Amino acid sequence: MSENRTEVSTLGEFALIDHLTKNIEIQNASTIVGVGDDAAVIDHFGKQTVVTNDLLIEGVHFDLMYTPLKHLGYKSVVVNVSDIYAMNATPAQIVLSIAFSNRFSVEALDEFYEGVYAACETYGVDLIGGDTCSSQKGFIISCTAIGEVSPDKYVKRNGAQKGNLVCVSGDLGAAYLGLTLLEREKKIFLENPNIQPDLEGEKYIVGRILKPEARKDIVEFLAQNNIQPTAMMDISDGLSSEVLHICKQSNVGCVLYEEKLPIGEETKMAAFKFNLDPTACALSGGEDYELLFTVKQDDYEAISKNTDISIIGYITDEEAGVNIFTKGGNKFPVTAQGWNAFK
Repeated sequence: MSENRTEVSTLGEFALIDHLTKNIEIQNASTIVGVGDDAAVIDHFGKQTVVTNDLLIEGVHFDLMYTPLKHLGYKSVVVNVSDIYAMNATPAQIVLSIAFSNRFSVEALDEFYEGVYAACETYGVDLIGGDTCSSQKGFIISCTAIGEVSPDKYVKRNGAQKGNLVCVSGDLGAAYLGLTLLEREKKIFLENPNIQPDLEGEKYIVGRILKPEARKDIVEFLAQNNIQPTAMMDISDGLSSEVLHICKQSNVGCVLYEEKLPIGEETKMAAFKFNLDPTACALSGGEDYELLFTVKQDDYEAISKNTDISIIGYITDEEAGVNIFTKGGNKFPVTAQGWNAFK
């Protein structure tokens, strides 16, 4: 028996928006007017406003052969709130616009929005507006996140200073390996549709690419311990690429230590299965959505208390360049080999 399928054309744009947004519950006092008017109204009550936007395009940023729509909805929100946390701010609202072809039913869009609402609930943000439109081909998602921060508490990429400690949250490289595994299984399936995907024992790395989480907990920890990072950004394009961004914008150099890079056991095992170097995956993988930040040496003791933060190096003079010491004691320049949206 085939599942029910409701064509979007039977509803029309306004009815579709009403349908997809009928269960919205406002969570933030700063949301004055949400969905349903010509524009939303927000008031951050004396706080500064932080705004970011991400575009996700089918075939470039995601593949619906192995990405469940619910996971995609969740991730669309996460990649945006992650950028808000990377500014040391708190996300409060999102605006979400989608364009889709007629191969998507109302039920499929419901599934996508289920993921959106799950992420909104997890991170305490309100969906306050957006647009829907038809697309000639594929699925296009544009999400804007709006956050709030106490005046002058926001953190940019250009504040790292000589002697600062370089810190990273969580562990790195798993998302890249999850993507590698899914792409391998897709290729096998396309060559022989009778072979079922083999994801046995790889739940962690697959979860890291399909359903990442933003590091709300790290920003809360920093606030609770009165730690003000000097520079910060999230790791979407790979650690090496992000470290180079911070160093370039701060006019500093940096030393990293391979042995200090946080790489999970599941990640190492998966890397070996693919004959890949776990360190290369951690440095160049991307899509980890962990936070990379620099702090003053005075904050060492407080940072050390958090087992989910690793100190991976320190900031040097610009002339010294950006280098990594391997476990064998060799020094190499760090190169940006992360994700490039235009390659």
